[in-house]
Amino acid sequence: MRTMLTSWQVRLGIALVALSVVGYLVHFAVFRDAHHIFLYLIGDIAFVFLEVLMVTLIIHELLNRHEKQKRMEKLNMVIGAFFSELGSSLLRYFTDWDSGLGVRREQLKVTALWTEEQFDRVEAEMKHHVYSVQPGSMQLEELRSFVATKLEFLLRLMENPSLLEHEKFTHLLMATFHLAEELVARRQPGDLPETDVRHLAGDIDRVYGQLARFWLEYMKYLKGNYPYLFSLAVRMNPFDECASPTIK
Repeated sequence: MRTMLTSWQVRLGIALVALSVVGYLVHFAVFRDAHHIFLYLIGDIAFVFLEVLMVTLIIHELLNRHEKQKRMEKLNMVIGAFFSELGSSLLRYFTDWDSGLGVRREQLKVTALWTEEQFDRVEAEMKHHVYSVQPGSMQLEELRSFVATKLEFLLRLMENPSLLEHEKFTHLLMATFHLAEELVARRQPGDLPETDVRHLAGDIDRVYGQLARFWLEYMKYLKGNYPYLFSLAVRMNPFDECASPTIK
């Protein structure tokens, strides 16, 4: 929708043009040199196009990039809070129930020596892993008790307008919230028919795959931008069964 000019803007524009005309008329009345007036007038008009180029295309683009970078920094703070409060714990549950994870745990033991290329290589290798939990291994009552305490936290995250900047994280958050609602809606998750357990396993698999891939991306981001946060994240690696925050 186009924004219509208000009446004061129209009056101001007319007044500025009129003052410009008066200025040129005074110049001509004093110096009687139309050639000089048109010489500088045309030169100034020609420069306007370069000025528009510099202001609207170059400077404006630089400001937009700076502003987007600031927004992404704030968003990554939100992502960090998500993993600290909920995401890492969910990964610990899911990896314990994933009998096919096996040796891939070793591949996901991130260290401070990892390079960007190593992150990319492991990310490519993990695309071949089927993120699937075994329904018989799931501890649904324990998981329900955990996510029930995080519903308000999830709702606050979903109200954050900066999430629009990161579509992938938004999808992860929606899938996580759906899983939490499904679990909380069942008062006795330990006494469910097999069909319902498989349904919940499907919801868990959806969150598990997105969460694991996003965790690896987030670790790569921390490694390049916040080494001190990366250090703690490495020690709390949810794929490492021996993980401990204690520095040994």
